[in-house]
Order: sequence, then structure tokens, then C-alpha cells
Amino acid sequence: PDELAERRTRKETEATERNRRLGYDLLMEGARLLSQRRPAEAAEKLEKAAALLPDDVDVAINLAGAHILQRRYNKAVLILERASDLAPTNAMVWINLAAAHLGRLELSGSEQQERAIAAYERALELDPRAPHVHYNLGLIYKDRNDWPSAQAQFRQALEVNPADDDARHWLDQLAAQEAANQESADGDR
Repeated sequence: PDELAERRTRKETEATERNRRLGYDLLMEGARLLSQRRPAEAAEKLEKAAALLPDDVDVAINLAGAHILQRRYNKAVLILERASDLAPTNAMVWINLAAAHLGRLELSGSEQQERAIAAYERALELDPRAPHVHYNLGLIYKDRNDWPSAQAQFRQALEVNPADDDARHWLDQLAAQEAANQESADGDR
């Protein structure tokens, strides 16, 4: 009886290890497909990886990324909210959750933007130099016509990455708009 139980335990352990290795192989394949901008194929591999490794945050981040690229934002939110419970100090989870909450900026509503802002701010608490976060916040504030906040975020983006030409472009655009508004106000007097 002890030998039988021991054999059964060994087989279960071997099966668990095989599934773990297969899950990581699927994760690597999915990540490769994502890097090739093939999100639908990546999602297929990553769904299988998630079934084998349900608590793996890297699988969740990649799977959610595949959904975001396919504009399946609600699916991504569900995956990333669970990941944020599993790994609340992982800045990448919060960055991706912000992107999933936001969806397409030009189509996002105030509530979506608020959720995205909160997730981006959480990411910055964890990693103040997280790439692209300040820039994305700047875009949200620009969309809301909150010029001072947008400018502050674009300036922060440039502090994080002085080569961020997009942040520099929007800072220049906002400065030109501010100058034009001031000129118009002066002309009205």
C-alpha cells in the first residue's frame, strides 16, 4: 500500500512538472507571437498557458496584452484585476490595467479615464520611472483639456526619457496653444 501511494504521488508530481514546463513553453511562444504583432495567435497559446499556470502573473500580463491589442479591453481588465490581487507590487500589471481600463483614448469616457489614471498612479507609486506612464497620463489630461496637468505629465515623461519626442511634441503644441490663447485674450482687451 505504501509503495502504491508513493508511485501515485511520484506520477502526480511528474504530471504537474510536465504541465508547468508546457505552460512556460506556451508562455514563451505567446510572448514571441506578441513581439511579432500577432495577438490572436498569441492569445490562443497564452489561454492554454493560463489554464496550466492560473496564478502566473507573467502569463496574465501577456494574455491581457494580447487582448488589449485585439481591443478586447473587458477581458484584459478581468485578467489584470486578478493579477493585481496576486502581485499588487508589480508595476507592469498596473500599467497594463490602466491601458485596459482606458481602451482607445478617443472613445473613452470619464469613468474609464478615471480608472486608468488611478492604475497609472499606482504604477508610478511602485516605479516612478516606469516608461510611458507619464506620457499616457499627459494624453489623458490633454484629452480632458486639463492643460496644466498635461504639461506637467509631459515634462515628467521627458525627465524619465529625455529622448521622448512625442512628449516634447505635445509640450510644444500645448505651449503654442497657450500662447495663442494669451494673444487672443490680450486682443480682446
